[in-house]
Amino acid sequence: MGKRVAVVGFGQTKGRSSRKDVNGQELINEAVVTALQDAELTIRDIDAIVIGNMDHFEGINYVDTWSVEGAGGVMKPIFKVTTGGTTGTTVAMSAYYHVASGMFDRVLAIGWEKNSESDTTGAIITAFDPVWERPNLGGAVAGLAIEASKYMSNYGVTERDGARVAVRERLHALNNPYAHLHQEWMKGIPVDQLVDLIVGSEQNVMLAYPLRMSDMCPRTDGAAAAVFASEDVAEKIAPIPAWVLSTVNRHNFALAGDVDMDRNTTMAKASKKAFEKAGIKEPLKEIDVCELYLPYSYAGLKWMEDYGFCEYGEGPKLLWDGVTDMDGELPVNPSGGVMSSNAIGATALIRVGEAATQVMGKAGTRQVPKDVNIAFATGFGGCYWADVMILGRRKPA
Repeated sequence: MGKRVAVVGFGQTKGRSSRKDVNGQELINEAVVTALQDAELTIRDIDAIVIGNMDHFEGINYVDTWSVEGAGGVMKPIFKVTTGGTTGTTVAMSAYYHVASGMFDRVLAIGWEKNSESDTTGAIITAFDPVWERPNLGGAVAGLAIEASKYMSNYGVTERDGARVAVRERLHALNNPYAHLHQEWMKGIPVDQLVDLIVGSEQNVMLAYPLRMSDMCPRTDGAAAAVFASEDVAEKIAPIPAWVLSTVNRHNFALAGDVDMDRNTTMAKASKKAFEKAGIKEPLKEIDVCELYLPYSYAGLKWMEDYGFCEYGEGPKLLWDGVTDMDGELPVNPSGGVMSSNAIGATALIRVGEAATQVMGKAGTRQVPKDVNIAFATGFGGCYWADVMILGRRKPA
């Protein structure tokens, strides 16, 4: 049996559209310093480093060695992973397994992206097969628009339902000093009125039906870092460690044309297995908070069904009933989520870090108003790849 592992520290930069004041290594270092301060450790205490980003975005080869002055990796074992949008959770899972293996007691996981210095859309388009996929699936929006259209057709979902997700995420982001988008104009306006304003606005440009600008995530410069520690040292470092209860990935497809657009099957399978490993039988009742990789609004409806939080077609009811709001039964993305900050290589690691922070009771103004014993974090990317990590306050048996 491997070692039990916990997150004992987390740090992130403030998300911005462009950080011209720092280079990539300096951006990484901001997150590293913050994470080490959170754990009250120094870089000398770290045994190994796992780092990741979308390396073809910035065009930097060997990010692991290029980044050592920012990451603190000089003369330490370094491991690089890059798995598209799931990079951040893959970094977290790699750090977890490095510690669980017994090889290291303290591993630093780092995710970062400087989108302002990359041709993000161009890079994503070239990830698709030039003959079979690029004409109709290339880029980040096309496939999501197809998925949303099918979901609307199958279940009678409307643009107002999608807009309600966007409103929730942007309102939650107002509590998060690290969020990229702070739409202060939304303060004090009733939710129904905000939904009507978003759906009816001529300035809210249609990108690909039914997706408007408000339905999508931004491009963000940012970095995040988390310290994973073994059971031998975790409770000496953190008063309340966030224990890893289970982690699962499903990277099942290599071509987007193979994806089932009716259901997010990878997320459904990964979640089901993660719940089984963590002993969770009723996810809606047993999980206290979620940090989900929802890159666009309709994912906050359809994918809630695939996670197993409700039956198929009931995602909109869950949303409009307020179940997923800050004061609801299952708060979703108290940080504002991906739709409010999206430094792609860091994005999924931020989901893990935010979930851990909720368990540790250190989320400040975005701490949900309830005891958090179990938190659920996800990553999404590539050809509908899915990563899941469940964190908890109680040390696993």
